[in-house]
Amino acid sequence: MLFRILLYFFETVKTMSILLNNLTSKISENKTAIFDSIKKVLSSGWVILGPEVKKFEEAFACYLGAKYCIGVANGTDAIELALKSFDISKSDMVATVANAGAYTTNAILAIGAKPFFLDVDSETFNTTSDEVYRAIKYGVKAVVATHLYGLAIQEIDEIAKLCTKYGVYLLEDCAQSHGASVNQKYTGTFGDASAFSFYPTKNLGALGDGGAVVSNNAEISTKVRGLRQYGWSTKYKIEMSGARNSRLDEIQAAILQIFLSDLELMNEKRRHIANRYSKEIKNISVVTPGILAENYVAHLYVIKSKQRNLLKEYLKSKEIASDIHYPIPDHRQPFFENQYEALTLKNTEELSNLILTLPCYPEMPEKDIENVISTVNEWKP
Repeated sequence: MLFRILLYFFETVKTMSILLNNLTSKISENKTAIFDSIKKVLSSGWVILGPEVKKFEEAFACYLGAKYCIGVANGTDAIELALKSFDISKSDMVATVANAGAYTTNAILAIGAKPFFLDVDSETFNTTSDEVYRAIKYGVKAVVATHLYGLAIQEIDEIAKLCTKYGVYLLEDCAQSHGASVNQKYTGTFGDASAFSFYPTKNLGALGDGGAVVSNNAEISTKVRGLRQYGWSTKYKIEMSGARNSRLDEIQAAILQIFLSDLELMNEKRRHIANRYSKEIKNISVVTPGILAENYVAHLYVIKSKQRNLLKEYLKSKEIASDIHYPIPDHRQPFFENQYEALTLKNTEELSNLILTLPCYPEMPEKDIENVISTVNEWKP
């Protein structure tokens, strides 16, 4: 019954012949394993913080080469609880990029801190060590380094060394970079801690919400474990302030174990699609990413065009979905009103008017890949 409900849901959201991301195939291909894992949890009678969560935490930490993994309810909670474990207070500033959908910005604001916005490189869409150094000299207490679109920050080791040198915490935002690496070291293992999202469309996604904080620091990990469950040191004994109920449930943890075993293969399939796009899209009005390897897991395939909106409409007319990740930089969000009126982030602001995301997911049929390529090439602005 659950499988039929999920299939019905995803079929009803189909408004395009080629979707940006289609989970139906993923669910169908893993149907038996998914139902076996669900039955296992239901039979155990243990549905919250039980053996499946522990198994997944251990398996994911092992995969990354990290010491600790703490499952939480979602990726945004992971950022917020990690920052709380750094003892960020209301008077502190936390550096973050402004081109990643405001998720980190919201987490910073939720703990009463103030965001310090970093600009990004116009080619990689990621921040740079120079920008991080600017933030450190300004006095931030922590830096959140976002590996955007599945592309690992090439300078992440240098950024980590800068933060260590100046006594600034480093949190990696790995919501879009599961399995990406730099010099054979996975994202999520460079900083003091890292935050992961397991939203269904992520490279490692559950069939509902989920997230995790990963760290090699025992003290930080202990704090996060307390913060995710009321601040308990032992049951009903609260020793930590600012805690909440944020727990990864047993069913999602069991499902994530299934998908974790296929993560490397799925990332290779994503890279295959991305590399086909980069090699075969020849339209002079479109700028594609370069051919990338281990540091790119193609969570999103993002192109640039000065006629971005026209291309988006053209793709829609051909029943090909596309999207903009993300159209409004954080410092230009309406709720800030005039707070950041004087701030200019040149590359971030220019990119918000150029970027467009094309369909890219592991189960995407070759005929759909070819259709996207030919349609983009045929487009004449």
